[in-house]
Amino acid sequence: MAWEDTPLRLGTCSWTAKGWEKAFYAKTTKPSAYIAEYAGRFSTVEVDASFYGVPRDTTLDRWYDITPEGFVFSAKAPQAITHERFLEGCGRDLDTFLAAMGRLKEKCGPLLFQFPYFAKRRGVTFQDFLDRLAPFLDLLPREGFRFAVEVRNKAWVCEPLTDLLHHHGVALALIDHPWMARADTLFRHQGVATADFLYVRWLGDRQGIEKVTKVWDAVVVDRRPELENWAAHLRAALERGLKVYGYVNNHYSGYAAENVAFLESLLGPA
Repeated sequence: MAWEDTPLRLGTCSWTAKGWEKAFYAKTTKPSAYIAEYAGRFSTVEVDASFYGVPRDTTLDRWYDITPEGFVFSAKAPQAITHERFLEGCGRDLDTFLAAMGRLKEKCGPLLFQFPYFAKRRGVTFQDFLDRLAPFLDLLPREGFRFAVEVRNKAWVCEPLTDLLHHHGVALALIDHPWMARADTLFRHQGVATADFLYVRWLGDRQGIEKVTKVWDAVVVDRRPELENWAAHLRAALERGLKVYGYVNNHYSGYAAENVAFLESLLGPA
């Protein structure tokens, strides 16, 4: 099917996981065809593999060719940029990543710079982060790509960060994560929408849920109340003319695909 140009796109973080070969895909589907079958169900996906290394050109070209018109790939920037080099001396890494993702053409969605939690013992202050982020954002092209930045220090979601991101038209990734503020608190920040789109990630408690399961084929934590709350805020954002890209991780409830289906029932088809 061809996905129409919709302001709402919902999908999962990656399209493979232990258990999905039975719970999500037809038994006869070969792993090489998973993305094509996935793209018949959802309009977007967040690529996780790019965090560990830039996908090969041949891989990206194949993704483009076997997914329907209008499908969108978002992707995590390589950890070499965000973690290893921490935004310094990574111009070549950035260029390589953007050149690769550009092969997806109109199917390239927002690109996410995901940062770790900076504990005090690491010696990285909020000002240190801003001092590195500001010149890095200057390197990003103003046209052709969309970008989002994710932080996992709750106190860092404040005006100095949102103002900087707004200046560059970069989205602040809104995440449902045990370390971060709940949706109601996040949306009370008037400047939390720093771009013409929202980038939302439902991540959950990785350590907690892995004590219950490591097979991602069924919901083991009921997240419907949280998703209903998020949906109310996202509906309001859509009514204000913002686009929404939202991605659910299997660690959120145990089975991300079911969460996406529930969000669709609340907000409309993704």
